[in-house]
Amino acid sequence: MHYSQLRAMWAITKASLRSILRSPSAVVFSFAFPFIFILVFGFIGNGGGRNIYKVVLTPGSDTANALFTSLKNNNAIRFVSYTSAAQKQLEMQKGKIAGELFIKKSSENSLAPYDLSLTGYTSSGNQWPQLKALLDNTINEVSNKVYPNRQAFAKFNFDASRDIKQVRAYKTIDFILPGQLGFSLLSAGVFGVAFMFFNLRSQLILKRFFATPVKRPYIILGESFSRVIFQMITAIVIIGAGYLFFGFTLIHGWLTFIQMLFLSFVGLILFMGFGFIISGIATSDSTIPPLANIITLPQFLLGGTFFSIDVFPKWLQPIAKAMPLTHLNDAMRSVAFEGLNLWDVKIEIGILLLWTVAVYFVATKSFKWE
Repeated sequence: MHYSQLRAMWAITKASLRSILRSPSAVVFSFAFPFIFILVFGFIGNGGGRNIYKVVLTPGSDTANALFTSLKNNNAIRFVSYTSAAQKQLEMQKGKIAGELFIKKSSENSLAPYDLSLTGYTSSGNQWPQLKALLDNTINEVSNKVYPNRQAFAKFNFDASRDIKQVRAYKTIDFILPGQLGFSLLSAGVFGVAFMFFNLRSQLILKRFFATPVKRPYIILGESFSRVIFQMITAIVIIGAGYLFFGFTLIHGWLTFIQMLFLSFVGLILFMGFGFIISGIATSDSTIPPLANIITLPQFLLGGTFFSIDVFPKWLQPIAKAMPLTHLNDAMRSVAFEGLNLWDVKIEIGILLLWTVAVYFVATKSFKWE
C-alpha cells in the first residue's frame, strides 16, 4: 500500500491542534488576553477621544509669523495636505480633518496684527471645543511672548458653516479590535511556534518522526497548519464578537470579513517565521521568552495596537512604520472601516510579503532539526 504523506501530515495537524487547545497559555495569549481588551474598550465606547487634530492650511495663508510657527511645533496639531480634492473630501467625510485654518495680516486699524480663522466641518464637530480651546491658548501664549503689554497677536474667528456629512461614526472598537487581533496573531506566531518546535526537538519527538516514512517538509506543514487553524478560529471569534456585541464596523459585510481573514492569514504566516528563527537559535526554554519579547514588545507598543502612531514623536514614527504589525493593523482598519478592498491596501500587503521573504530566508538558515 502506498504511504500517503498528506494523510500523515493531517494526522500530525490534528494531534498538534489538540495539544494547542489543551494548552492554557496558548488559549490565554491567543484568545483570552486580546478578547479582554476588546471587552474593556468595547464598553468604554468612544470615551477615548482624540488628542491629535489634523487641520488643512488654506492656500495663501501667512506662514512667516510666530503664531504659525507655534502651531506647527504643537504636538497636538498636525497640518496635512492632499494631492487631490477627492482625497480631501473623503477625509472630511470620515471626520479625520478637524477643519481649515487661514492666517492673514489684519488691516492697519485692527487691534491685532493677524487674523486666525478656523472653518469647521460638521463631520468633525466633536473636535471643535478642544481645538478652539487649543487655538485660543496658543494665541495667548504667543501674545504674551511678542507683546508684553498684553496686546493680542491675532483675532480668532470660528466658522462652522461647512456641512460635511460623516460617512459613519468611528468608534473606539473600530480601532482597538484590529490592533488586538494583530497582537493575537503576533504572539501566537512567535511564542507558539518557537516553543512548539523547540520542544519537539529537545524532547526527541522529531527523531521519532524521522523513524517514520513521513518526510520532513510534511512534518513542518502539519505542525504549522494546526497553528493556522487555531488562529483562524480565534480571528473568527474575535471579529464576530466585536461585530455582534460592540458594533465593530464591517462595511461590506461578509466580503470585508473574508478580507480581514485573508490579512490575518498573511500576518500569521509572517509572524510564524519569527517563531521558526527563535526556535532555531534558542539554547533552552528559558531563552525563548527574552528572544520573543525582543520581536513582539516593540511591535506591540509601537505598532498601533492601542493608539495611532501619529501620537508618537516625529523621530519615532519612521521606526513604527517599519514594523510589520503596523502595516497589518493599518490594512485591517482600512478594509474594515473605510471599505477598501485588498488591492487598495496592496502597499501594506506588499510590505508584509517582503518581510515574509526576508524572515523565512533567515529561518531556513537558523532552523535546526536536532
